[in-house]
Amino acid sequence: MPVINSKIKPFEATAFHNGEFIDVSDKDLDGKWAVFFFYPADFTFVCPTELGDLADYYEELKGMGVEVYSVSTDTHFTHKAWHDTSDTIGKINYPMIGDPTGDISRNFDVLREGQGLADRGTFLIDPDGVIQFTEVTAEGIGRNASELVRKIKAAQYVRSHPGEVCPAKWEEGEETLAPSLDLVGKI
Repeated sequence: MPVINSKIKPFEATAFHNGEFIDVSDKDLDGKWAVFFFYPADFTFVCPTELGDLADYYEELKGMGVEVYSVSTDTHFTHKAWHDTSDTIGKINYPMIGDPTGDISRNFDVLREGQGLADRGTFLIDPDGVIQFTEVTAEGIGRNASELVRKIKAAQYVRSHPGEVCPAKWEEGEETLAPSLDLVGKI
């Protein structure tokens, strides 16, 4: 089944967030925008650069009504230890979900079966619990949080402006398109 336009599957997990362990489930997403940011493992190389970059944009994302959840197959205890020992990870204020069973990673189709690690996968979930976009990169290719923010703005714009779509490289405030027979072959 395709992941895009599918509903998020039920889950329950424990996350490290703001110095505490908290319970998180799919029910926490009801009526909200959310980003699920999967990465292979704590205490690694590319992962902290991505998570730190995302932390730099967290307040902007919160201001857009978006909650961020980072997810790896490490435990919430490991997330706490990493948060406490790394300056880069120490600046994270979003929930860090532990997925030691791989169930959440499997639900999003990013679990590397037999390895117990998640691929680098980013998913935007809309307030109806539907996945609006996904990006999965190979092990050595880090993601860019500023591009993620741009894509979220486009997704939110399209949701609030039925009948309009955002062209390539669209930035907030730029012109959009209204698909119609008149545009066919003219772009």
